[in-house]
Amino acid sequence: MQVLTNPQLTVAAVQMTSGVEIDENLATAATLIKQAALQGAQIVVLPEYFAIMGYSETTKILLTETHGKGKVQVFLAEQAKQHSVWLIGGSHSADSGVKGRPYGRCYIFSPQGQCISWYDKIHLFDVNVADNTGQYRESKSCSPGIAPVVFETPWGKMGVAICYDIRFPELFRQLTVQGAKVIFVPAAFTRKTGEAHWEILLRARAIESQVFIIASAQTGEHENGRQTWGHSCVISPDGKMLSVLKSDVGVVLAELDLQMQNKYRNEFPVLDHTRL
Repeated sequence: MQVLTNPQLTVAAVQMTSGVEIDENLATAATLIKQAALQGAQIVVLPEYFAIMGYSETTKILLTETHGKGKVQVFLAEQAKQHSVWLIGGSHSADSGVKGRPYGRCYIFSPQGQCISWYDKIHLFDVNVADNTGQYRESKSCSPGIAPVVFETPWGKMGVAICYDIRFPELFRQLTVQGAKVIFVPAAFTRKTGEAHWEILLRARAIESQVFIIASAQTGEHENGRQTWGHSCVISPDGKMLSVLKSDVGVVLAELDLQMQNKYRNEFPVLDHTRL
């Protein structure tokens, strides 16, 4: 793939309060993708579970799609092509080959509407949280992915991590070693854990791997009772918050200066100094 000589790239992170009706969620996503494209975004990322936040894990299983087929994949392909954007498709249930335990998969589509890659969430959210849900056991209804994923774009290599993945810095370093200069993070962080850790974890991952982080989040009160933190944002390789959308449904945009990133990595060569 030809690498563009223009080091500037405009990215957008979509923030949603997804509900239990898939068609309504897709309509909202379409509106926000269009809004991002009209504002000049070349790459748009959607949040985790953008297509549905169901009442039960049974809903997730019923909506599991096989690779290359399914309503959500068709939607993503059409939106990418219609708006001529690279589309990082949040996450959706994809067949893992294990009955009742699909992958949480993020599809990446080119502006031609072609699926060029996908990432299956590696780290599953099995924790106790002092909120109105109380206990999360993602491994009961999901299978873990097994490998980091880096994909090629005209601006260079990029990677994806999903939600709980941001607590595992070794994943981000793997993506960086494989050449990623931008990492997209679709998420549905709980309000409780988001308030405590969301920003600091994202900034840490950006600083230690000297990458741009583009995080797209769920926000607010959902029909299924979940409460999510929002605060979709774009962070620079030196940890600066370039833009953030706190709690509203909408789009946050920023221009990435990839030339600045190269200069910063040369002046502060942390990646070259790694000894372990």
